[in-house]
Parts: sequence; C-alpha cells; structure tokens
Amino acid sequence: MEQKLPSVMEVLEDSVSAWSCKQVAQWLQERGFGEYVELLCGQHRLDGPSLLALTEADLRGPPLGLTVLGDIKRLTIALRRLQRRNQAQMEELGLRPADSSPAEQLLGTAGKEWSCDGADRRCNGGDRFYNGTELRLRNGRTPPLPDIFLDSVPRIPWAFAMAEACGVILCYMFILILLLHRHRSILFRRLCSLMGTVFLLRCCTMFVTSLSVPGQHLKCASKTYGDIWGKMQRALLIWSGFGMTLTGVQTCGDYMFSGHTVVITLLNFFVTEYTPRSWNLIHTISWVLNLFGIFFILAAHEHYSIDVFIAFYITTRLFLYYHTLANTRAFQHSRRARIWFPMFSFFECNVNGPVPNQYHWPFSKPAFMKSMIG
Repeated sequence: MEQKLPSVMEVLEDSVSAWSCKQVAQWLQERGFGEYVELLCGQHRLDGPSLLALTEADLRGPPLGLTVLGDIKRLTIALRRLQRRNQAQMEELGLRPADSSPAEQLLGTAGKEWSCDGADRRCNGGDRFYNGTELRLRNGRTPPLPDIFLDSVPRIPWAFAMAEACGVILCYMFILILLLHRHRSILFRRLCSLMGTVFLLRCCTMFVTSLSVPGQHLKCASKTYGDIWGKMQRALLIWSGFGMTLTGVQTCGDYMFSGHTVVITLLNFFVTEYTPRSWNLIHTISWVLNLFGIFFILAAHEHYSIDVFIAFYITTRLFLYYHTLANTRAFQHSRRARIWFPMFSFFECNVNGPVPNQYHWPFSKPAFMKSMIG
C-alpha cells in the first residue's frame, strides 16, 4: 500500500510559536476551517503564539463570537492537540507548564485543560468545575462561584449606578422625614445603632471568610497601604464617599453580604415606619426603590444572590427585633437588657413605648417676624 506523506503543516506543528498569520491560515484550511480564515487571520491577525493562547472562551465570546457549536468544538479539539504537542513553547510563552506540578498531581488536575464560558463567570476543566485552590495554581485568580441568578441573567454595566441612585433617593426621603419629625433625635440614634450593628457584623463575616469576586469584570488585586496612617487615610476616603462608586470610591472583596442592600433596606424600613399609615404613595415609592435597588445590584453582577438575600434578611429581622424590644416598656428596664444589650438600654432609656409620628416645622420664626405679628 502507498503510505500517505505528512503535509507541510504537520511537519511544522512542533514549531507553532514561529508561525506567521499566513501559516496559521494554512493550518486552518487543512483542518477544514477555511470559512474562519478571514475572521481569525484577516481581521484579528492571529499568528502562532496567539493561536497557542486561543481558548474555547475566545471562540465563543467577543470579538470572535462563533455561533456554530460543532465548529467551536472541533476547532477546540484541534487547538488542544496542537497545544499538547507544543507544551515546551507554551511554557516559554508563560501560557502553561510543560509538566504538571506536584500540587496539580495531588489535586488530580494533571493533563486537563481549563477554560471559562462566554460570560467569564465560571471556569471548567473537562467534565467538572475547578475549585478555587486549583485555579489559583494555574492563573492566580479564584473563579466566580456558581450562582443561578448571575449565570442566567447577563450583566448590565450601568445597573450598579442605578442601585446607588435608588439608595440616594431613599436617603433624601429619610433626611426630609428626619428634619420634620418631632422625635428626630430618637430616629437618628436608632438609625446609627442599627446601621452600626449590621456593618459590624458584616466586618466580622468578611474577616472570617473570604469569597471570590462574582464576576471577572471586577479587577481585584491585593494592596498594601504601609503604616497605620495609610490605612486610616484609605478608610477615611471610603467613609467620606459613603462607599459608593458614584462618589469615586472603588472597593473589592467586601462580600459575604451586601452593604448596599443593608443601606437601602434600612432606609426603606425607617421611611415606612416613621410616616403615617395613610401615606400610601410614599410607602409604595419606598418599597419600589428598595426592590429595584436589590435587582440592580444583582443585574450588575456586583454581589452573589446569597449576599443580597442574607443582607435583606438580617436587616429586616434586626429592625423588627429592635423595635419590638423598644416598644416593650418592661424589657427596657429589665436586668437582662442591661447585661446583654447595654447600648440598647442606653439609647432607649428615655423612650416609653412606641414613638408617635408627629411632625412640625423645626425652625423658629425670625425675631423681626415675631415683632411684626405681635
């Protein structure tokens, strides 16, 4: 029988890192992907090194955006075979080690490819998803955790700004109520007490457990601020901007439960609690802003769904428990309250029962007006 001679590209497959765009185009033609030559080599100038770096996620996502599933899979298989034959060159390019490390062998990841899906939210290897330790070994970053909402709803880049806008509107509503309420000092210290308690709990949860970012669009990197003064300046910057991206503050890694959800939910509950029950329009607007704010946080992929759920649950329960205890006169003066809730006993020492929703103009009339009226 006549033996089939290898093609020129098969002979050169062991030196892919030296290929030009023309040789990549020839390789694609020989593999049956001629229809993509113009896209890959003409428009995006794919040469040998970039061909070795190409992944299935690159084929699926922008700017390539291939839509034929069979072509994507066949081209991915051809790429993996090519990359396997050029492990030494990939190592030189910093793409992938030639041999698996002992840690990878221990984790059972040797010889497997990994890639991210088109939304850049989850990374897999073969038939299973990698855990955080494995991907730290490969690329130094932990992939986002699986989340049914974030995996199903595409990211809306402007949604987080809208969530903060909802919070700002609720804040203005509460400030107006605070100015006009007769018992404004009680409202203000209750807000400070509840807000401080929830955010102290949030700090504790962030300290004990660190979660990966919910999306690859969040560029997180560890930073050091030197001495204690550098850290205090950073804390003051975050505090002065109220932790909002609208004010230019950028934070990352502050997960476990959502601080934005805490703020808008607490403001909503204060607005609805300390306004008359007949103000249905105000209550409706407040709840709409609260719910839409939560949706925008998730739509922006800035927090996991569990972050928002836990924040909403903790905030609402704490608000209701606090006001139940504050409205129970017998509990306020009990020994148990002074032992377990010393700050609560201090803040509520002069409050006897529910706070009535009474309003008045907080500013007195000028002296010349009084004399004119008199």
